[in-house]
Amino acid sequence: MNIKKGLNDMKMYTLTRYQKLPVTPEEAWAFFSNPKQLEEITPDDMPFEMIGDGPPGMYAGMIIEYNIEPFPKFPVKWITEITHVEEGKYFVDEQRFGPFKFWHHQHHFREIEGGVEIIDTVNYILPFSLIGRITHNLVVKGRLAEIFDFRQKTLKAAFGEIEN
Repeated sequence: MNIKKGLNDMKMYTLTRYQKLPVTPEEAWAFFSNPKQLEEITPDDMPFEMIGDGPPGMYAGMIIEYNIEPFPKFPVKWITEITHVEEGKYFVDEQRFGPFKFWHHQHHFREIEGGVEIIDTVNYILPFSLIGRITHNLVVKGRLAEIFDFRQKTLKAAFGEIEN
């Protein structure tokens, strides 16, 4: 196999979401830097469970293991690593094992008037080149949008929202 051709077959996708919450930067960080909170902001139709309690706080090098069912009857073990952390400002989680070929999720927190703007940027690649592209268009793109829509709705219900 031509390695260069194999790399050119990969398609990286990006999903970016913004949300403004009327909370302090400290409150935002306390909520989002706790991996257990991910269960609370994941749709009910997608079973998601963190394995173990994990250490308190967040740090670069932290490994987090989840059992997840992104689609009905499709259980997956997902292992992520927190690769970058600047407390109160941002953290990055990267998939080490799971359903994606590549997953890099940046969580940024920017203090604004009246609260915090949260910026999520996910860069991801699906496995299986052409089949991955077809699956992305038919299923994955929509499912990720549903997941992040649910997160925004849940966060708005829990904390309120700053109108633009």
